[in-house]
Amino acid sequence: MIEADFRTEFVRTPGILKDKPALVLNADYRPLSYFPLSLWPWQDAVKAAWLDRVDIVAEYDDVARSPSTTIRIPSVVVLKDYVKSQKRVAFTRFNLFLRDEFCCQYCGAKGDLTFDHVIPRASGGVTSWENVVAACSPCNLRKGSKSLRQAGLFLRQPPRQPEASALHNVGRKFPPNHLHVSWMDFLYWDAELEA
Repeated sequence: MIEADFRTEFVRTPGILKDKPALVLNADYRPLSYFPLSLWPWQDAVKAAWLDRVDIVAEYDDVARSPSTTIRIPSVVVLKDYVKSQKRVAFTRFNLFLRDEFCCQYCGAKGDLTFDHVIPRASGGVTSWENVVAACSPCNLRKGSKSLRQAGLFLRQPPRQPEASALHNVGRKFPPNHLHVSWMDFLYWDAELEA
């Protein structure tokens, strides 16, 4: 429930996260998601701390004041209750592009992506994880309603339904433009340590 609420709010008002966002970690100290990175506006983090729903792990130097209270703005919070990750990955355009790492599965180009049915719908192909791939516009136009062999195209990898954990790991490859220094120990927790 908490994860769904934060994702919905993030999509509706991404601009609210520009000023002092808080990294939200699950009770196991892992981010709820990497892409989009699980962030809350500082106001929501303060409210969750006030309601005793999270523990504050790291703080910004700035403070929020009310007539009776002063609190340092949280930069990293940990949920007190563990939120189970979804086992089934929803078949959405965004998740498809994330599975394919925002890369055309025919030529490797990035940007201006659409999706393509490997077996064309005109030939009985279905819209599913196993038959749809990310494709750039030129490759999609080149393929049209032809088979891969007729179009002279080859797939970089066969399409398949991703597991939630695999999609989560792919999301780690796409960090946001701004990463606060207090987040680093929690975002790359399994990275090799420097000697």
